[in-house]
Amino acid sequence: MRSVLRMLLPALALLLLAAHFFRGGLLLLAAVSFGLTALVFVSRPWAALLLRTALVLGSIEWLRTAWVLSERRALAEQPYMRMLLILGAVAALTLVAAWLAGRPVDGPAPGGRGV
Repeated sequence: MRSVLRMLLPALALLLLAAHFFRGGLLLLAAVSFGLTALVFVSRPWAALLLRTALVLGSIEWLRTAWVLSERRALAEQPYMRMLLILGAVAALTLVAAWLAGRPVDGPAPGGRGV
């Protein structure tokens, strides 16, 4: 179960990011985000670093989007708190996915030292 979560959450976060970029018309960034989901299946240190970097940047993008949209809604005197909570949760989910990306699936060997 843990191995599925460690692969599924980063992939889901990248797909959400790809959908966000696609909706915004940023097709290149959407394609890159979508393509990075393949790295979930690569167990190399460079792949984990690339995934983590992309997901941290994605979290920053979600926070930037929340800021911009809340500013627009506040100027239009529309409610924005629910939108902030949702995008904040998505940013947090993306950060958790970055933390999980590339981590070993199993714990240390019995009798071995954990890192």
